[in-house]
Amino acid sequence: MAAEEARPLLGPYGPLRPGAQNKRLYLAAFAAVLGPLSFGFVLGYSSPVIPELRKIDDPKLRLDSDQASWFGSVVTLGAAAGGILGGYLVDKVGRKLSLMLCSIPYVFGYVAIISAQNIWMLYFGRVLTGLASGITSLVVPVYISEVSHPAVRGMLGSCVQLMVVTGILGAYVAGITLKWRWLAVLCSFPSCMMLLFMSFMPETPRFLLNQNKHSEAIAALRFLRGPYADHEGECRQIEAGVQAEGLNLCEFKNPSIYRPLLIGVALMFFQQVTGINAVMFYAETIFEDANFKDSRMASVVVGSIQVCFTAVAALIIDKTGRKVLLYISGIIMALSTALFGLYFKMVLPYQNNSSNPDVSTLNSAALGTESSISWLAVASLGLFVAGFAIGWGPVPWLVISEIFPLKARGISSGTCVLTNWIMAFLVTKEFDDFIGFLTPYGTFWLFSVFCCLNVTFTAFYVPETKGQTLEQIEAYFRRS
Repeated sequence: MAAEEARPLLGPYGPLRPGAQNKRLYLAAFAAVLGPLSFGFVLGYSSPVIPELRKIDDPKLRLDSDQASWFGSVVTLGAAAGGILGGYLVDKVGRKLSLMLCSIPYVFGYVAIISAQNIWMLYFGRVLTGLASGITSLVVPVYISEVSHPAVRGMLGSCVQLMVVTGILGAYVAGITLKWRWLAVLCSFPSCMMLLFMSFMPETPRFLLNQNKHSEAIAALRFLRGPYADHEGECRQIEAGVQAEGLNLCEFKNPSIYRPLLIGVALMFFQQVTGINAVMFYAETIFEDANFKDSRMASVVVGSIQVCFTAVAALIIDKTGRKVLLYISGIIMALSTALFGLYFKMVLPYQNNSSNPDVSTLNSAALGTESSISWLAVASLGLFVAGFAIGWGPVPWLVISEIFPLKARGISSGTCVLTNWIMAFLVTKEFDDFIGFLTPYGTFWLFSVFCCLNVTFTAFYVPETKGQTLEQIEAYFRRS
């Protein structure tokens, strides 16, 4: 009986001893997802800070409506540039070093914000933290997908988005008590921790094998899988799919490269046109516009919902699969944005016909006190965030980390991240203009239409990657 208990169990790549194979893998994943935690703090920072900077006494730092929209959205321009830079770094210097390097613009960005003497220093700090966020959003999913095995890759990949929303919630909660400079100090901590932890973690075996570093790849697998795994067997499987030669542009004519790229770009496009970043950047202001008295606490509630449902997605994604969650998510978001539009239609039937109000001026005296149906705004927006968190939040990032062939992973991931952040900038920056041109209810109904398109796209084009190795996914695109 004792000999039976000591016998290793079979894992996806060979014999694995229970409890030993994932411990250090989880540690490596934790070190990596400190980057998305920093990324979440960057996204959440603007929500509590914009209302404060709009009322600050210092005229050099006080934001008007247009400056506030730039403060919220300029981070996405930095992130778009970070996507391009990250696509280069991840293939040239590796996944591990890219993560360590991106902590530098995080720290310097917050230093610029903390020491800001004028609005341009605030913008500069936001661009730097956005640059780091763009690199993080590309490199971390790739790192986690390449160090994981299929049994836990979905869960660990979903933890990327879980840490993003945890960072957003952390910024909301801390913003209740901390002034904007001290909040920036707090937001700089996770990136420093990431630099420290990642220095002790291995590079991914796939990158090492692509660099013909077989012994280093074996050492990395021994760290990640424990001493009982079939390290040589996994290496042989990875090497069978590794093509060490560089990528030529003419190879993008190959369907095995351009098909996953088009799917990834479309996923990033559809994720942003749901309006999620506009909602999260301006969460407090939206609730003020909805006549909800304690708008800051409402934002915390929304952030908490997002964390809870992203955690649920991480726990069930390896059982349900990717496509099921995308279906459920898209349907929930379509219904909830339609309801939120209905709320504004009922509360603001004529307010927007005579002028071009922006997101910061809708709650004028003409709207009176808190509406008796403010609960509809809270419920519908909370439902929207829950729907996004369970599917269209984590799953697109997970899928793009899985579907690209190794030799095209850097440039393809960079293209997807660039698409995501350009769309995030356009949606966030033009949110005020949408409100003025389409009215608030028209804007949210437009988001609802895009959510319906998300479901249709998923049904016809998104492959199911549950339970498959990265090499099997690559082989699927080559066959088809």
